[in-house]
Amino acid sequence: MAIRFAGKPGLVAYLTVGDPDLKTTREIALAAIDAGADVLELGVPFSDPLADGPVIQRAAERALSTDNGRKATNLGDVLALAADLRRERPEAGLIIFSYYNPIVRYGLERFCAAAEAAGVDGVLVTDMIVEEAAEYLPVLERHNLAPVFLAAPTSPDERLKKIAEVSKGFIYAISRVGITGTQTTMTNDAADLVTRLRRWSKLPVAVGFGVSNAEHFAAVGEFADAAVIGSAIVQIIENSEPAEAPSSIARFIKGLRTGANTPVLQAR
Repeated sequence: MAIRFAGKPGLVAYLTVGDPDLKTTREIALAAIDAGADVLELGVPFSDPLADGPVIQRAAERALSTDNGRKATNLGDVLALAADLRRERPEAGLIIFSYYNPIVRYGLERFCAAAEAAGVDGVLVTDMIVEEAAEYLPVLERHNLAPVFLAAPTSPDERLKKIAEVSKGFIYAISRVGITGTQTTMTNDAADLVTRLRRWSKLPVAVGFGVSNAEHFAAVGEFADAAVIGSAIVQIIENSEPAEAPSSIARFIKGLRTGANTPVLQAR
């Protein structure tokens, strides 16, 4: 059950659902797919996103805000958006990106059944580690959902082998140790990690954490199947008026594909 990428490198685009609001997220998602994103990671906003840097932390706060009478975005909203996107763009890859707490509160079986019904391809739970996934994996399997795991440069070979054995869809290779966020340069750690993973898996490998501009995107394409871009996209959304955000994201993604001189956006 590998995710298909139309070109090399493929593009996995992360969005925090509900930032700045659900209607705008939908329009941004459609614009991202139409501009060339192969896969969307639909981020479930969480109140304690420890693996994320300040850009995505702020996006989660905005999505969970109840200011001015707005409703906080929840997992049910993310699943409803996934179903809508599946109807509108049947060929797009859709991944639910979440911490485990919202899924536990929703109910793992209930969540997986709803995700399958919505047409979701897979699930990436940032704090679900392969060593503790014995109960998690069979439920995803029953509902035809691909488990996507994070693989870090510091992981020993034994752990990478286990991740490769149980992963489906693609493997998410972390380019560096630390939290999410943009950076000015890419390290050699990512290329070495991709080489190690390919000893045990033929699945596509997507590299994320710090991929921020066209130069990074092209560099990742030299050794990996896809690049994951999150903080740079989320920061564009933060800096745009809601009505302008979809077109801003479309221009950014097209710039990645054409090698345009897209700026490096610094995490604050």
